[in-house]
Formats: sequence, C-alpha cells, structure tokens
Amino acid sequence: MTARDATRERFVAGWRTASPAETEAAGAALAGIVPPNTVLALHGDLGAGKTTFVRGLAQAWGVRGPVVSPTFNYFLLYRGQRQLAHLDAYWLARPADADSLLIEEFLEPPWCLAVEWPENLGDRLPEGAWRLDFAAPEETWRVLTLRQPT
Repeated sequence: MTARDATRERFVAGWRTASPAETEAAGAALAGIVPPNTVLALHGDLGAGKTTFVRGLAQAWGVRGPVVSPTFNYFLLYRGQRQLAHLDAYWLARPADADSLLIEEFLEPPWCLAVEWPENLGDRLPEGAWRLDFAAPEETWRVLTLRQPT
C-alpha cells in the first residue's frame, strides 16, 4: 500500500483529531492526496473544525497569511502552489441563491473548491466531489470521515 493509499484509507476509516493543530495536520495530509481541480464538500455542524481543516490544507499548498472563515464574504481565495477557493454556504437561504456566486468559475482549473455547508447548494456540486464529514462526538475531539467520491 502506498502512502497516498494509506492516507486515503485513514480518512475513509475516520481520522480522529484531538486538537485544532491535529485537525490542521489532517488538512495538510489530505492536501497531499487531493487531485487538482477537486471539489471538497465539508459537512459538519458549527464548530466542527471545517475552517481549521481548510487552514491546514491551504498551508500545505504554500498559502501564507491568515486562513479564516469566509462566512460573511461567501468566498475567500488563496494562492500557493495550488489555487484554493473557500466557500461558506451557511447563509444561503435556498440553493438558487448560489447562482449569483459564480461557483462554476471555481469548478474549472486551476481551482480546488472547498465548500462548507454544501447541502445549502442543492445539486450544484459535481458528482465527483470528495465529501468529508466532520463529527464532534465530544467537545475535545473530532472524527473526519471521507465518503468515497462517486
């Protein structure tokens, strides 16, 4: 089994983190196996670690500077060795509200699109999106589980 396969299998089995630093490290690990131009659909409750995870992903791709939640901006764009668009769809009242966000622009090279609250977009994400579930069964730890892309 390759290191890439082992990382993927760890996410499929449920990667457990016990601190924000470990959640960032999990993001950095996924950054090493995500194909270019992938959509990451990040499912989880408020405070589950989605933005912290994206911070690790971005830093692994050489993004410098703060990586924060795009909640009130909808999108934040980051440039490093890879281009990352971070979308927070929390405030969308209905999927049609996403039409004005030009999401399709970030479904094309050179972007990787990370979406928090993807369920608010309805069917606007591609079938091949990588879906990552963030569970917080206890206040001090998280479980990040990758659902196989379709």
